[in-house]
Amino acid sequence: MDVLSDVISVMRTGRPRSAQVTWHAPWAQRFAGVPGSAGFQIILSGPCTLVEPGPVALAPGDVLLVPHGRGLTLADNASTPVTVPECEPTGPPGQRGAVAVVGEPSGPGGPATVTLCGAYELDRALTHPFLLSLPELIHLPAHLGRHPELRTVVDLLAAELAAPRLGGDAAVRALLDTLLLLILRSWVDDAAPDTRTGWAAALRDPATVAALDAVHRDPARPWTVATLAAEAGLSRAPFARRFAELTGRPPLAYLTWWRMTLAARLLRQTDAPLHAIARRVGYGSEYAFTAAFKRQYALPPGRYRRSG
Repeated sequence: MDVLSDVISVMRTGRPRSAQVTWHAPWAQRFAGVPGSAGFQIILSGPCTLVEPGPVALAPGDVLLVPHGRGLTLADNASTPVTVPECEPTGPPGQRGAVAVVGEPSGPGGPATVTLCGAYELDRALTHPFLLSLPELIHLPAHLGRHPELRTVVDLLAAELAAPRLGGDAAVRALLDTLLLLILRSWVDDAAPDTRTGWAAALRDPATVAALDAVHRDPARPWTVATLAAEAGLSRAPFARRFAELTGRPPLAYLTWWRMTLAARLLRQTDAPLHAIARRVGYGSEYAFTAAFKRQYALPPGRYRRSG
């Protein structure tokens, strides 16, 4: 796998949730912050304002991602008071199924807003540093012709939620995973071009991405700084310096962190014996694997598995 695919597959847990909601003006809703989750809101049609944090006027096609579980408030306009209870990121209380309607139409052609909302459960113990580097709120404004893949997935997800069909559960789950990946990819693409360090810069740097992809594709290989530099197409010293400046970790420190993160997931999600997990993440000795794992998680692998 490449690094961004692994970021999502390792971090995600449970089942993502989503709903399409029609809001009839006047409306204002506070969406609760949920630790251990990432939430999104997508404006499909109608007037909408991000009141808190804000105010920011939103347009149809705008995407909001809350990576760290903070709350936010949306309304038809900034002056509408919040008069309903706080609700979960996936929609208003009392909704049934994947579609909900809030309020009563104010008359033919009255203002209504349609949003697509949802949330992903995250395993914070396995969170990649790229996710930790994200801002509290990502706003991707809609622009004609920009991020066409993201717009296509939003349309497909809205259609599946509005008119469930055979295989809908599998389709929605796949579309939600794709949606998260495309939001993150779009944020990396849109990050300020003068960003010189950090994960947004690292994932736009071909040499660093080549080394990261090599590690994620084959974590058990006996990588050295020299072999990773060869993957990156650089000599050893410039590669090591560049990798550390962009990602915040030396290459082999990142390799060890990623191996232990994979091991933690295998311990919690499989019954594989310790020696098999050790080999799978690049350790020929169960003793050496246990020592490395304990340094990262402060628990030996067996106790970590039982604690889950």
